[in-house]
Order: sequence, then structure tokens, then C-alpha cells
Amino acid sequence: MIQDGLWTSESVTEGHPDKLCDQISDAILDACLEQDPDSHVACETAIGKDLVMVFGEISSNAEINAERIARGVLREVGYTDAASGIDPDSCTFINRLIGQSSEIDHAAQLGAGDQGMMIGFACSELDSAHAMPASIHLAHALTRQLAAVRKADNGIDWLRPDGKSQVTIRYEDGRPRHVETIILAAQHDESASEAQIAGPLQEAVINPVMPPQLIDSETAIHVNTSGAFTVGGPAADAGVTGRKIIVDTYGGIARHGGGAFSGKDPSKVDRSAAYAARWVAKSLVEAGVARRLELQLAYAIGVAEPVSMAVETFGTSERSNDEITGLIRANFDLSPAAIIDALALKRPIYRQTASYGHFGRNDVPWEEPKPLRQQ
Repeated sequence: MIQDGLWTSESVTEGHPDKLCDQISDAILDACLEQDPDSHVACETAIGKDLVMVFGEISSNAEINAERIARGVLREVGYTDAASGIDPDSCTFINRLIGQSSEIDHAAQLGAGDQGMMIGFACSELDSAHAMPASIHLAHALTRQLAAVRKADNGIDWLRPDGKSQVTIRYEDGRPRHVETIILAAQHDESASEAQIAGPLQEAVINPVMPPQLIDSETAIHVNTSGAFTVGGPAADAGVTGRKIIVDTYGGIARHGGGAFSGKDPSKVDRSAAYAARWVAKSLVEAGVARRLELQLAYAIGVAEPVSMAVETFGTSERSNDEITGLIRANFDLSPAAIIDALALKRPIYRQTASYGHFGRNDVPWEEPKPLRQQ
């Protein structure tokens, strides 16, 4: 079980500079896969004041316009001019994408495209359909709602794209019992005073997504505690692909293998095997094997099968870890090629994952539990 006490997770909106970079990298990946499903892509993005740069390696028969893609992402997210955080039309764009090494391509054909360890996790807490820790699930719910309110025709027209949330939950007997603290930081234009912000955001963003059984008058709510937040996005902070790996996964509640996801095609096990590990963990929790399960996989470049597999159930299963490992081996082929085939990963499905977490969502194949043939 999770240790009793306070546990905290954060999320950021799609307008956060790091998330802009993730979305641009994944939009470029999707554009390649749409034309050539066998594309090998390792695309990185960096962003700063008036500057977007893409770099990395691509081997693909696709013909893409990375600049048009990047500027389009900025517009779609909500950056329309310099006052909002970056001007998508006038900002400087630098393209340093090159061809990928043939040695890496060859290794990926044989097995894993790189070495590394990947973590998958699932638990039954607030919502069995999501199978995610409560703190990261609610932190994402807040940032999603903040973005939705910004885009809606609801009279709150002073929001801008950048923002963050943080949720602290008190656990008792291994279960989430109370939301102790909610933090929301929302970029806004200069027309909104500090006094005008907290009330509408609590009403439109916080109240609709917080479970009523976990929140009460004792919950501390902090909105824009630094005061004015008019300068945001790339105008306020630089961004880089892969710098929000805890936001992307389990909010710090589970361990992390260290690899980022965005901009990488599925031959990179940093991405595909992390998705497969989540698929396995969620499938086992859904089947009742454990209430809380963490799976570590490890790979060697050019080798098809995982070089190791380790399970932790935190005292929530009646089965031994060896029994569960055997169950996994009997039901899942975790070689990179089999993962790609089973989850149909050579499709342009990745930009949507670059905001609000790669797990606990309903629009990706690794979130659909697999029925177990033998239990």
C-alpha cells in the first residue's frame, strides 16, 4: 500500500513552455508517421523568447514542413501574438533535423532501439477506469479544465495559455481520504486584477473537477499566490522536450525509468515499452491480481526480449511476485516488435499524449486492459 501521509502531484497546461516543445516534437512525429508508418524519429524542440528550434534525427520517406507544423502548434494552443507569450508568425524558427544513424536503425530492426529501463504502474483508487494515483489524476483534471474554460465562451476571457496545478492528498490506510491543498496558477491578461481571478477560477475550474467526498472547508486553496501572472509561456521561461517526465507519468507516486517520450517513434523502447508496461499493469489491476502494481522492464539495444522484469504489488496481492511475473509472460509478448503490433503504435496518435499525461486517458490503446488468458 501507499504510505499513509501527504502525497503531492503537479500538472501543467498545454501552454506551458515545456509542453509546447513536447507537442511540437510529437506533431512532427505524427506528420512523419501519417505518410510513412516506418519512420524513425527522434525529434527534440527548444523554445524561448521569440525562438523555436527543432533538432534531432529523422529517417523517413515522409516529406514534412517542420516550420509550418511548429508555428501551427503555437497557434492551436492559443499563442497568437507577442503579448500572449510568443508570436507564431514572427518568431525565429531554426531547423537542425538530420538523418538518423543507420546503426540505430539496424539495431531497432533486430530488437530494442536502445537500452534502458521502463516503469508501468496502475492502482485502484478514485476511478477504476483511469487506474491512476488520485493526486496526478486530479492535478491533470484541473489543468484540462483550466484550458477548457479558457477556450469556452463563458465570460472568462482574460485567461492565457500558460498554467499549472498541484494537488496534495492525505492517505489513510492506503486510501486517498482528503484533498489537503489545491494550487492553481493561471496566466491572465492585464485586464484581470488579482481580486477578480480567484473566485471565478474556483467556481469554473476547481469545483467541477474535485470529488465532493474528498474536499471540504478544511481544504486549502491557493490561486495565483505569486500575484499577477501576465507574462507567461516562452516569454517568461524557456522550454525543452522531455522536461516534464513526472507530469507525463504517475506524478511521482511510482518510480520512473528516466526516459522521456515525446518526439520518439515507437521503435524507441523509452516510449513503447513504457506504454506496454502501463498496459500490463493496468490489465492486471483490472483483473484483480493486485490493487496496486508497478512493473519494471529493461532492454538492451538490438535484443528483442526484455533482459529483466520486476514486479512490486505493495502488499495488495495474494500472489507472489514470481507468480505474477509468470502470469505476465504467459499473456504478453514484450518484445519491441510485438508491442508495436499489439498496440498499433505506428499511427499518428502521439500529439494528443503530449499534454495532461500519457496515462489515465481514454484515447490511446495502452489504456484498454487486455483480458488475461490464464489467471
